[in-house]
Amino acid sequence: MSKIEVDTIEPQSGTSLTLGASGDTITIPSGATLDGSSATLTGIGTATVNGITVADQWRLTTNFTGDATPIASNLERVDGAGQGTLGTAMAESSGIFTFPSTGIWFVKYDVNTFHNTGNWYHTLAIQVTTNNSSYTTRASGEAWGTQAGEAQTFYTSGTANTLVDVTDTTQVKVRFTIDAFSGTATTMGSTNNNVTYMTFIRLGDT
Repeated sequence: MSKIEVDTIEPQSGTSLTLGASGDTITIPSGATLDGSSATLTGIGTATVNGITVADQWRLTTNFTGDATPIASNLERVDGAGQGTLGTAMAESSGIFTFPSTGIWFVKYDVNTFHNTGNWYHTLAIQVTTNNSSYTTRASGEAWGTQAGEAQTFYTSGTANTLVDVTDTTQVKVRFTIDAFSGTATTMGSTNNNVTYMTFIRLGDT
């Protein structure tokens, strides 16, 4: 194999330059940087240049009343008409979510609730483990309301989000919890649209 060492390559004529032929693989060595910051990139096709490679959403499919540590059932990946995902899906088992790849991940948790008796609240939390065992709350939110006089149903929502540094997909995982006031507030779900749902977006390398 021969080696050519030059500082600049320019086309002999015209303004187009071709590297390789159809079916060839052009390899950029480890540690090298392909700097296109001042260039206009066109025709990239399915390649990704410093972009988001995974975007995923899951949702609760039915209502439940009371606490959940974690929400461990009736979860599905979004699949409605017009909804979409990108890349490899998160894996879920008994409410534990496993990331498909290492990286810095944005994780968001949205909850809708209702209650019809007195004062009430939901505390919602994103919990993270870095040893596939013990979980710590890394983001939390509140959904609450108060009622006086004639009985009526109150609806409200809460949200929490955090960045998760996934250095090891077998050790770093997340789960989602609900602490319902007096165990009687209801967390809402639907199999048709996002009511209580979780969002996962890989932002870049760890």
